[in-house]
Amino acid sequence: MKIFIMAFLAIGLCFTPNFLIAQTINGTISGKVADANGRPVEGATVSLMRLKDSVTVKYKLTLKDGSFNIGINSAGTFCIKVTSIGLMPYQSGGITVDAQHLLISLNQITMQTSAQILKEVIVTSRKAFLEQKIDRTVVNVDALISNAGTTALDVLEKSPGVAIDQAGQISFHGKSGVAIYIDDKPTYLSGSDLENYLRSMPSSTLSQIELMTNPPAKYDAAGTAGIINIKTKKTKVKGFNLGLSLGLRQSRYTATNNSMDFNYRKDKINVFGTFAYTFSNGFNDVDINRNYFYNAGQPSGAFSQNSYIRTTSSGYNAKLGMDLYASENTTIGVLLNGIIRSPDQLNNSKGQLSDAAGRPDSSIISKNKELGQFKNGSVNLNYRHTFKKDGPEITTNLDYLAFATDNNQTFLNQSYATTGSGSMDQLNGRLPTAIHIYSAKADYSQPLAGGLKLEAGVKSSFTNTDNQANYFDIVNGNAITDDDKTNHFLYKEAINAGYINLNKDFKRLNIQAGLRVENTDSRGHQLGNAQKADSAFKRNYTGLFPTFYLLYKLDTLGDHQLKMTYGRRIERPYYQDLNPFISPLDKYTLYIGNPYLRPSYSGDFELGYIYKDRISVTMTYTNIHDRSTETIEIRNGYYYDRPGNIGNTQLYDLNADASFDPAKWFRLELSGDVWQLRQASDFYTGTLNNHSTSFSGQAVLQFKLNKGWTLQTDGKYQSKQTDAQFTLAARGRLNIAVAKTLSPRTTLKLSISDLLNTNINQGAINNLYQTNASFRTLKDSRAALLTLSMRFGNTVKDQRKHNQTGAGEESDRVKN
Repeated sequence: MKIFIMAFLAIGLCFTPNFLIAQTINGTISGKVADANGRPVEGATVSLMRLKDSVTVKYKLTLKDGSFNIGINSAGTFCIKVTSIGLMPYQSGGITVDAQHLLISLNQITMQTSAQILKEVIVTSRKAFLEQKIDRTVVNVDALISNAGTTALDVLEKSPGVAIDQAGQISFHGKSGVAIYIDDKPTYLSGSDLENYLRSMPSSTLSQIELMTNPPAKYDAAGTAGIINIKTKKTKVKGFNLGLSLGLRQSRYTATNNSMDFNYRKDKINVFGTFAYTFSNGFNDVDINRNYFYNAGQPSGAFSQNSYIRTTSSGYNAKLGMDLYASENTTIGVLLNGIIRSPDQLNNSKGQLSDAAGRPDSSIISKNKELGQFKNGSVNLNYRHTFKKDGPEITTNLDYLAFATDNNQTFLNQSYATTGSGSMDQLNGRLPTAIHIYSAKADYSQPLAGGLKLEAGVKSSFTNTDNQANYFDIVNGNAITDDDKTNHFLYKEAINAGYINLNKDFKRLNIQAGLRVENTDSRGHQLGNAQKADSAFKRNYTGLFPTFYLLYKLDTLGDHQLKMTYGRRIERPYYQDLNPFISPLDKYTLYIGNPYLRPSYSGDFELGYIYKDRISVTMTYTNIHDRSTETIEIRNGYYYDRPGNIGNTQLYDLNADASFDPAKWFRLELSGDVWQLRQASDFYTGTLNNHSTSFSGQAVLQFKLNKGWTLQTDGKYQSKQTDAQFTLAARGRLNIAVAKTLSPRTTLKLSISDLLNTNINQGAINNLYQTNASFRTLKDSRAALLTLSMRFGNTVKDQRKHNQTGAGEESDRVKN
């Protein structure tokens, strides 16, 4: 812990000179803006720019009387630029601010009416890649050109602090157990279904990624590593508006990502929707090596396997919604979502068994095929009523979600001995799953006296899952039920929750405190067969989850801020992980559920420093009890992959993010993490005891060139890291991209991802009984992406956002 405290203080001292300078200069520039008739101009944008390079330092909006007041904390020569729709832009001459000129009052600024008839307005801005807020870091997706033509999963992997391992598991600042939301609503997916769903979601439909290590009490308490909220784009137009994005991806194979969104608003009715089609087409080239030993340590044999896995998937995503503005204070809405995805996978592999001397003993050739289908449909009814302007507000949501999956598997294995003799076996499987989720939620907010704001809410959700695994051995063309693997598992769960949150904003201090209570009642029933008896379990538990935020401005302008946060969270087991059935992944690798999984609890404490909303340094301590993670056990040469609880995990993290504009045409974004992971737990091979330190760094360089050209390069590096039984080797990637603005409404983008082909997953599996194991997975991460984006329609204000429904955190626990 001491090393992190010393590092944090050292970084803080680096900013001390800036802080001292800010205290010596405390100036303001004030004035008023009027039109040609002398009437005040309200809502005009007043930008303070450095005279030498025209870089905007700050901006303000004029008040009702046309006045503005901009604070300045550093000496220099500046100019003022004022813009307003329908009026000619105004720019002042040089204004010097120093110790002798602190309070500067400008003469009234008069803006002339534009002579050009304004038929439509297209507002464009140059957003930073990262934005810092009191309780989250915001990633602006379109700020990274190389995001064009990719998927939501690719965008996540490029986000600071986010990593995705060889199994598609998402971790955040070195911690697994992150909850994935879309538009403030849990995805209701996990495991391979979550990975494939995010791959079927084009990046062109996304606007922002919100990274929350310590979410407020209004969010469900699930997610020991926090919440990642993916915000989709919202059209804000009157009349009819249409947007198109066409993307082509070329690697070893060809894939495509395409989307369309529309919006029609007239009078009190607003209809909106999106439609996306994706076709993914890729491969995994996987090498696995296992070396076996006797008790004394001498080699007893080895197994090596190469698998070439071809994956294709076509998917359709659709959203359709309508809002009725019943009155100025009341809105009623309905939102429909649907997903259809058909993933296919063909796995051709060859395995070699060797004896203790390294001589070939036998081999196995496998041809495994899986044809899948995934369907999801959801309905949301929402109601919002504001009792009076800036007064109490109530929001209610009713949700119903249904998931249906059906995977048909064929495992065909041919075994050969060194003598030339051989045998063949075939196993067929069908795995249908049905999940139904019902949710009701109500939120209330009200400003109180003295600047205090109250928020409170209640929520109830009910989940019903039906999982089947039907396996058949094919013998002489006849299907014989394999009762050892065949299973039927039923699971029901009810969660009831309530929360209260208070916020108080002082002049330089903001305090927010919340408390959430959640009760969980769960019941599982495994139906028996000829070999297995019925079994069942019941659990009921209640938890309290407090949150606390403090943000203090060290100076009156808020250029230097300190923040402190604390939160407690829970991670409930995935639904299918509680199912004790056996599912083969290949001839020698089997997956087993664990009905004895316990929920994980975490406590997270953060201390951070923010400079001018451009530089942030945060130190975090997290303690996770009974963390659930993947474990590997070997029995008689077979690998059994199952979820298990790791007794105690502690993580110390030091994170820094920075954004710079050295010139008007050049932007630099930097992000870095150093974390230390400590784990201690009883394990089947003895004690699992890990102490590891890892580093992750990211940089984005963007150059705005003439004639609508933009050039960008970005890269990310992840050092070697150890977590539970897995040690992952270092990896990184370099991306380059170029964009050309063909017109205000049309943009063409070309990017090459993983230019050096270094984003390779490889590593070792530790704590195996008398076994060493390693793996290497090569994917088609190096690819060229071409994207054409077009937009039609006019932009207006005051469009309601459709990003809050009441469905709970249960979504993050659907797994196949």
